[in-house]
Amino acid sequence: MLLAIPLEGGRFSEHFGGAEQFVLFEVDREQRTVTEHKRLPAPPHEPGVLPRWLVEQGARVVIAGGMGPRAQALLAEQGVQVILGAAAQSPEQLARAFLDGGLASAGNACDHSRHSCGH
Repeated sequence: MLLAIPLEGGRFSEHFGGAEQFVLFEVDREQRTVTEHKRLPAPPHEPGVLPRWLVEQGARVVIAGGMGPRAQALLAEQGVQVILGAAAQSPEQLARAFLDGGLASAGNACDHSRHSCGH
């Protein structure tokens, strides 16, 4: 299973759409281990691009602080689980929390006040 986490400046990005990179963790949920990970530059921020790109990469779970409703809907349509409201921890800590079952959606941390992308 592939787990995607947005990064900005090399750290967890609270806003999905503002990510400069994504770290993609290949995880084994049964063994509760990370088997591989890689960092990829995010495509340009345009409506609908990030969800489609993550699905193309094989992501099945996205962990973010906040995300616009359109991106949430596009990911859900593709069967991608979205976990929102994640605290600013390292990507490795977030992946570990997910594997340990200690990470659940805590609400959308994005109020879209910092940008005007229209979603």
